Amino acid sequence: MIEQQIKSAVRDIPDFPKPGIVFKDITTILKDPALCEGIIDAFIEKLKGIRIDAVAGVESRGFLFGLTLATRLGVPFVPVRKAGKLPYSIKQKAYELEYGTATIEMHTDAFEPGQHILLHDDLLATGGTVTAASDLIQEMGGVVSGFSFVVGLGFLKGKERIAPISNNIIVLAEY
Repeated sequence: MIEQQIKSAVRDIPDFPKPGIVFKDITTILKDPALCEGIIDAFIEKLKGIRIDAVAGVESRGFLFGLTLATRLGVPFVPVRKAGKLPYSIKQKAYELEYGTATIEMHTDAFEPGQHILLHDDLLATGGTVTAASDLIQEMGGVVSGFSFVVGLGFLKGKERIAPISNNIIVLAEY
């Protein structure tokens, strides 16, 4: 049911950010508070039994549901930001995108070594960004306890790429 509600709300934007890519715009979901609540409820239900000491949300759309999810779970929220956005001591990780390169960073005191971190983003494509975020978490002494995504593009095989990190992978709406 939640999958169909999400798919009904998501807007396709052809040729964005470059020709040949169909962008899945989740901002349309944000117009529906009941659907947003349903998404969080679905994540909470699927995360039962998984140890989560903090939720790390990937900039920027991973912040939209990541913070609410962390709040509902009663754990801290860790922002995973683009390079140059965090003001304190940071650790960075460069990685390849489908159409370029990027660098992400986290504060060095974002979590304690040994804590179990749920990585959240709005969309799973190739898995490049969350793989880089996972590497960063592990380099900082954390354990990736799982992944959560509102939308997944199954044909890009992101699940296969991130499964060796954690097999706790939640995708609410798969395309």
